[in-house]
Amino acid sequence: MDAETRAFLQDRLSAQDFAKLERLPQPDLHEFIARYIRIGNPDRVFVCDDSPADWQYIREAALRDGEERALPISGHTVHYDNYYDMARDRKNTRILVPQGVNLGQSLDTRDRDEGLADVHQILPNLMRGHELYICFFCLGPTDSAFSIPCLQMTDSSYVAHSESLLYRPGYHEFLRQGPQASFFRFVHSQGEVDERRVSKNLDMRRVFIDLQADTVYSVNTQYGGNTLGLKKLAMRLAIHHASQEEWLCEHMLLMGIRGPQGRITYIAGGFPSMCGKTSTAMLEGETIVGDDIIYLRQIDGVARAVNVEKGMFGIIQGVNSTDDPTIWHALHSPNEVIFSNVLVTPEGRVHWIGKDGEVPPAGQNHSGAWFKGKKDAEGKEIPPSHPNARFTLDLACLENLDRHRDDPAGVAVGALVYGGRDSDIWVPVEQSLGWTHGIITRGAALESETTAATLGKEGVREWNPMSNRDFLSIPIGRYVQNNLDFGAALANPPLVFSVNYFLRDTRTGRWLNEKTDKKVWYKWIERRVNGDIDALRAPTGWIPRYQDLRELFRDVLGKDYAHDDYLKQFSIPVAENLAKIDRVVNLYRTQVHDAPAILFEVFAEQRRELEAARERYGDLISPDMLR
Repeated sequence: MDAETRAFLQDRLSAQDFAKLERLPQPDLHEFIARYIRIGNPDRVFVCDDSPADWQYIREAALRDGEERALPISGHTVHYDNYYDMARDRKNTRILVPQGVNLGQSLDTRDRDEGLADVHQILPNLMRGHELYICFFCLGPTDSAFSIPCLQMTDSSYVAHSESLLYRPGYHEFLRQGPQASFFRFVHSQGEVDERRVSKNLDMRRVFIDLQADTVYSVNTQYGGNTLGLKKLAMRLAIHHASQEEWLCEHMLLMGIRGPQGRITYIAGGFPSMCGKTSTAMLEGETIVGDDIIYLRQIDGVARAVNVEKGMFGIIQGVNSTDDPTIWHALHSPNEVIFSNVLVTPEGRVHWIGKDGEVPPAGQNHSGAWFKGKKDAEGKEIPPSHPNARFTLDLACLENLDRHRDDPAGVAVGALVYGGRDSDIWVPVEQSLGWTHGIITRGAALESETTAATLGKEGVREWNPMSNRDFLSIPIGRYVQNNLDFGAALANPPLVFSVNYFLRDTRTGRWLNEKTDKKVWYKWIERRVNGDIDALRAPTGWIPRYQDLRELFRDVLGKDYAHDDYLKQFSIPVAENLAKIDRVVNLYRTQVHDAPAILFEVFAEQRRELEAARERYGDLISPDMLR
């Protein structure tokens, strides 16, 4: 630490907090911290070294500052965001790139010099009146090939508290990696707050990712998707590094599916927000490693993955005792849980959309005092909880936590699964014809309807490659090629599947899947990975045989599976599949300047197969025709 930095930090920090920083052997870390204390100008600075006493201080600060409120169940608190700050802010989220760098028109970028100048016009004195919390975390397990140490500077006790549940402690990882440690940096300020302790100046909201300096800036916002820097914002930094270092950072769950004789097969799954990712990760009877973000590395010719996080920032809408028993139990037990933007009754009972029981007549929610029929300034009726209301907890609260969650070596991945909101194209479960075919026709072609997790209009079908489009920091074509190359380097790459929980009858509009059916689809995937069962070769991939699904429905769900249901679910609509190919190919031709040539070749072959099948079978290909 140079003399100027030392003198400044000793002046601004207590002797105890300065000692915590001084123990860390990274001079550039000290200089970075000093710079943003100068700029943000907080009233107080607290340094957390991951001791139990330090984390208790932050928990108590969240209550003291009014960012959280205690609930009757021990460890439970509630937090509220600004009424207009409860989803990811696409409009003001930008990747900062130097002049001459082109990430393609599909990614939201801004000139680096302009973006840094903009945010540094907003940051001065923005932390005045607040306490700054300096915390250290690790993305991925500590003491591992996957470990990425992170520095978080935030003037929100809620953000610091949330990240303590979501991420592994990193102070000792900075010590372990020594002076040459490469680390991610996050600077957050909630800015000026109102009487409800929520961010006021949303017009000055900025979320900028500086790839060149591995730094994220987030200001004038509190919502976790904009402020929990180690989550989706850190993904941009990690994807940038992964592209250069030949590994993958993916928006995927990671879970263990139980097979015969106690076998466990690990599966990674990519789903856009509110498309069933968390409910899949929490399938009853299986084990969870993680529900949101993974790192994949090739180790000794095997694809191995880790959960980047240790907690869950989950969407709470629809969580109920029948479909989500494990999460339900955790949310009603004395664990450390932060609820956000839910309804709290005068007695302290928490309610959300889709929860068991009647909706309470009144209480406090994201709009303030709430009652049935209340409307907002635009005349829109306010629901009891926000559709994107959340819960935050450590996965250790869950009874189904996999024993390898923190394994430094990760777990061997047997399958990748992709799924989104799709009412009329993909069958409920299908295996691709191989790694390249799967990455291109499943991952790179993933489409899904928009949901409340993102600001903007709901119900619009969006193209979302690998469910990762919102979080990419490299050109889409390069990202697709990186995925292709990753599998090509493996002795036995994971099998690639698609799933569809949202298939509807085109005539009646009713769902063709029950919520619990996904248990069967994943048991089928597990058996395909291990070569236990055969499948039918369709023009789009491999689909299940009826007799195998009938047996699985009986064994897994204890119910009969009608052949008529099988035909409705697994008949392949040719026109819809061809239209999808046209849409996706057009997107890659017009919006992706570096799309790999093989992508167009694979789609062309897929089109030929579908057209040949239509000539033979007609516009709707029944699985019975394929036997």
